[in-house]
Amino acid sequence: MLLLRILSRTPLFILYLFSDLLFVVSYYLVGYRKKLVRKNLKNSFPQKSEAEIRQIEKQFYHNLCDYAVETLKLLTIQKDDLLARVKFVNPEIPQKLISEGKTVLMLASHQFNWEWLLAAGSNYFTVLDFVYQPQSSALFNAFSLAGRTRFGAYPIKRQMVGRESITRKSLVRGIALVADQFPGMGYDKKYWTTFLNQRTAFYQAISQLAVLLQCPVLFMGVRKVKRGYYEAEYELIDEPPYEKGSDRIIDNYVKATEKIIQAQPGGWLWSHNRWKDRK
Repeated sequence: MLLLRILSRTPLFILYLFSDLLFVVSYYLVGYRKKLVRKNLKNSFPQKSEAEIRQIEKQFYHNLCDYAVETLKLLTIQKDDLLARVKFVNPEIPQKLISEGKTVLMLASHQFNWEWLLAAGSNYFTVLDFVYQPQSSALFNAFSLAGRTRFGAYPIKRQMVGRESITRKSLVRGIALVADQFPGMGYDKKYWTTFLNQRTAFYQAISQLAVLLQCPVLFMGVRKVKRGYYEAEYELIDEPPYEKGSDRIIDNYVKATEKIIQAQPGGWLWSHNRWKDRK
């Protein structure tokens, strides 16, 4: 971790030069998950030509490499610098809900750069929880948590969401969750729907958490304006009262996620094996 912190102090313009080199290695030399990325893109955009798929593919690898160095920089970046690079269009939406004494569930997608989105967003909340999936590597786990908690966000393991939600229920807070990843083969409570032209499983717990807390749900969309700069926007996708067993929240989340991917297709995490289970 000490070495990573030292490297993190490297100016961003130099880190981006390293990102350019990393792109050449990962795309042209190693071909990191290239077959999976191309398959995911072709299945998601069957109407696009081969040239269009290749263009999106290259954009993705550029963004992935930028994501790597930006996440490293998160260990030491100054708050003012981060907030200048991640602009929230309408921070008043969650702030108004919080001021009314309402806990807010905020759903994001794996759109670059979701790590900066969380870190910057935590500066607008007195209390912000985020749900994460622990990594098998202790070093990588410590590295990712160090960046995500740097500005005061509170980590909750995915397996502990229900228990933590009850113990922290008295706190008026934001709860951030990136919920578009594959739930896992051993996860029974899946919600199946059509996402990017494919039969796709989502976490049923998204709706269950909102119903449990009876809280409004926001979608946190982020788009890349230019290298190193992002624009984030909140969208209210549902609010109480909720009926037990309703999947309206997940449906609205899927629509919002698809919309932002369509707007910037090279900005989503295509290297994730999202469709390993197709039912």
